[in-house]
Amino acid sequence: MRASRIATTLFLGLLLTLGVGVASASASGTISPADLVAQLQKKTGPKPLVIQVGFKSLFEQAHIPGSEYVGPGNDGVGIGALRKRLATVKKDAAIVIYCGCCPLDHCPNLRPVMDLLQSMGYTNAKMLLIPNNFGADWVAKGCPTERGR
Repeated sequence: MRASRIATTLFLGLLLTLGVGVASASASGTISPADLVAQLQKKTGPKPLVIQVGFKSLFEQAHIPGSEYVGPGNDGVGIGALRKRLATVKKDAAIVIYCGCCPLDHCPNLRPVMDLLQSMGYTNAKMLLIPNNFGADWVAKGCPTERGR
């Protein structure tokens, strides 16, 4: 597990050094779990729209409080639901997407969603930085979690 985490960190670092972003995003295209928790717990100001773009079973097991489920980002139904949800969202709104099925650099759902958000002109969209999976990088670390829905 430790070797896998080191390999993932080195891979992400190499991509950023070469100017290649994960899921078509720059280094500023991600947000750490700690930073997202801080944004969600702040008392004033707008909070980001948090959208889970992974699998329904994962969302039902555990998800970020207040996050919305739209469906997998790698299929037409999920992308259609995301387009519908974004119809009233301002282009400069803070948006955080996450899946959590696997490491960020292997996720089949984040790349299509980030590409869509960028093509639609959303300028403040970020991916939740999940080096392993949602259980290990969010739930096990004690970040706020809801179940069901």
